[in-house]
Amino acid sequence: MREARALLEDELELPQGYTLVWSGQFEALERAKERLTYVVPITVAIIFLLLYLQFSSLIEASLIILSLPFSLVGGVWIMWALGYNMSVATAIGFIALAGVAAQMGVIMLIYLDQAHDERRKAGTLRDRADVDAAVEFGAVERVRPKMMTVTAIIAGLLPILWGHGAGADVMKRIAAPMVGGMVSFTVLTLMVIPAAYSLWKEWEVGRAVGFSTNAPRRRR
Repeated sequence: MREARALLEDELELPQGYTLVWSGQFEALERAKERLTYVVPITVAIIFLLLYLQFSSLIEASLIILSLPFSLVGGVWIMWALGYNMSVATAIGFIALAGVAAQMGVIMLIYLDQAHDERRKAGTLRDRADVDAAVEFGAVERVRPKMMTVTAIIAGLLPILWGHGAGADVMKRIAAPMVGGMVSFTVLTLMVIPAAYSLWKEWEVGRAVGFSTNAPRRRR
């Protein structure tokens, strides 16, 4: 649009009484961007509040929120590979992708918390190696259902991405970010989130061990 405007400003002379208005997808995108500037922050704040109420932990809620941009990387790459520009349709695809990523991130954290809490109650969390074992156990439990979910989503979206006919141009741009994002999202939830969770819990165990070893001994 910038190139087209610059070209017309240099080479087009409108007769008196004529005006030029840019419309179509550009106009719709400009309206959507204006609304999203305040809708997205409010939505993220509400999601963060709900995550905090779910986990009662600012760190876990922040872990999911901060991981969302990384799950969108695959969507950006596939848009670049297909030559798609940003539009209302692709924005819808990214919003849907972020919702799926947040949902699966919550499920991953629930499994990690369960594995951690079970070993903590059993008294087997004595050092950082035990924390790593608990996190690995919780993450491995999610591999099969995770791959099944991702495979089902991609299998349902690929026919849309390859489709032709009326409306296919718009539907392709909705499906493309989700197909590419599912790949990076899978790597994120199976590797990055467990790694970040493990570092956090290792820090907690290290601090607790440090406090217990440095605590003053009671005199008999």
